[in-house]
Amino acid sequence: MARKFLNGNLFAKMFRGGVAYLRAHVKAVNDMNVFPVPDGDTGDNMMMTMEGGAKALSRIDGESLDSVAKSLMDGLLLGARA
Repeated sequence: MARKFLNGNLFAKMFRGGVAYLRAHVKAVNDMNVFPVPDGDTGDNMMMTMEGGAKALSRIDGESLDSVAKSLMDGLLLGARA
């Protein structure tokens, strides 16, 4: 059996797939939002965070899992602050 490894490109592709899935279901996440208050914006806030990560990934072209993860981490943090 051949071993498969997670590299930076595959990790970025997986993350982008998650962003696309969330984008398609933001309304559902907003609708089920009840904690701590039912303000209906959890999906929107989550989407801003995830889009910050996706934006950071679009600026790099890396094979290294470490470099992709670090860039994603920075983008997620900045997206969460928006």
